[in-house]
Amino acid sequence: MDVLEAINTRRSIRKFTGEVISDEEIKTILKAGFQAPSAHNRQPREYIVLRDKEVLEAIADFHQYAKMLPKAGCGIVVCGDKKLQPIFGFLISDCCASIENMLLAAHGLGLGAVWCGVYPMEELMKPMAELLNLPEHVVPVGMVVVGKKEEDKEPKDRYDETKIHFDSW
Repeated sequence: MDVLEAINTRRSIRKFTGEVISDEEIKTILKAGFQAPSAHNRQPREYIVLRDKEVLEAIADFHQYAKMLPKAGCGIVVCGDKKLQPIFGFLISDCCASIENMLLAAHGLGLGAVWCGVYPMEELMKPMAELLNLPEHVVPVGMVVVGKKEEDKEPKDRYDETKIHFDSW
C-alpha cells in the first residue's frame, strides 16, 4: 500500500474477530514504531506487547475506551522513559509519532487498529503503570489495540481549507 493511500484510508477500528496476531505482524508494527522521528534522537520509547487475556481484561475494566481489547489480537502500550528524554513535551511527542507509525503499519498489513490514549489521564496512567509494573521514570502514553478486523470503515476526507493559514494567522 502506498503511503498516501495508507494515510488517507486508515480508520480507527474497534471491532475485532479475536484471532491471534502473528509474531511477524507484531514485529512489523513495532519496527514501524521505532522508525518514528525522535526529538534530539533521544529514542525514549519503550513498548509492552500485551497478549495475556487476564491483562487485556484488566485494562478493559479500568479503561472505558478499551473495552474491545480482549477481542483484539493484542495491545501495545507505548511508554516514554523520562531518563532518556527529560523534556516532557518531547517525550510525549516522540511516543505519539511512534503510535501513528504503528497505526499506519497495522493498516498496511490489512489489520485493524485504534489508538487508546492513556496520558495525561491519571485515572488511566496509575492503574496501567501498576498493572504493567512500570518503573517510576517510565510513563504510559498510549496503547495501540490491534486485531483482525471484524468491520471495515469508509475513508473520510478531513481536509479543511478554513484551518490553513499562510505566513501568519
